[in-house]
Amino acid sequence: MLLENTLWYGVVDKVQVAVDRLKQFEPEEGYWIAFSGGKDSMVILDLAKKAGVKYEAHYRIGGFDPPELVRFINQHYHDVIKDYPKVSQWLVMSKRGPANRRMRWCCDHKESGGKGRLVVTGVRWEESARRGKRKMVEQCYRDNSKRLLNLIIDWTEQEVWQYIKQNNLPYCSLYDEGFTRIGCVMCPLTSVANRIKEAERWPAYARNYLKMCEMAFDRKKPLGHKMPEEWKSGVDMYNWWVYDDGRGEKIDPNQTVIYE
Repeated sequence: MLLENTLWYGVVDKVQVAVDRLKQFEPEEGYWIAFSGGKDSMVILDLAKKAGVKYEAHYRIGGFDPPELVRFINQHYHDVIKDYPKVSQWLVMSKRGPANRRMRWCCDHKESGGKGRLVVTGVRWEESARRGKRKMVEQCYRDNSKRLLNLIIDWTEQEVWQYIKQNNLPYCSLYDEGFTRIGCVMCPLTSVANRIKEAERWPAYARNYLKMCEMAFDRKKPLGHKMPEEWKSGVDMYNWWVYDDGRGEKIDPNQTVIYE
């Protein structure tokens, strides 16, 4: 149980509240559960099992997830449906260049699932100021055909881990290495420091990213695509992507060069 002392309702069991939510909103066709293998999606999937509601869990494969996460999902979640992109994301990157904060094409596949369905997510208010404005039940802003049930939106990170430990749920080993969020390696939405850390942790991914940047640069330049004047090669494109987060946080790549 996860007990919370509330002002209006006294002591409530947040696990039971979540189970009741699932039963209350259960659609005839069942839920579409957005599963990533991270701690929050593990919890919402386990809650759906506890509630006994109809559902199908989907893991949208982007191609950039850390190998430890992929192995964890393959080992412990055989019943989760794996949705592959129509085109390799690495191939897309070799043509379009790396995704960034303004051009998040990398999220298109991962966020496009569940069309016309009621999608259960692990979004929580505590995660960020932006997510703090989300509602428990809401229309998807990217696709009006689907609605979202943010099942544990009012849970804290501590409560998520408490639930995992109380229910003896296996979790990805990366959390024990100090990672607090698990997703695409070197995600452009994370900090420069995190991208550097992850490049060092998964050098094969960093080498592939560099190779894709070189291919994209060599493809774009002859076609006259507009690019920053300081980009003389794919290495410059890669360094910009890794070391400049678009929010003023920059690190001199000459001081922390990973590949050149």
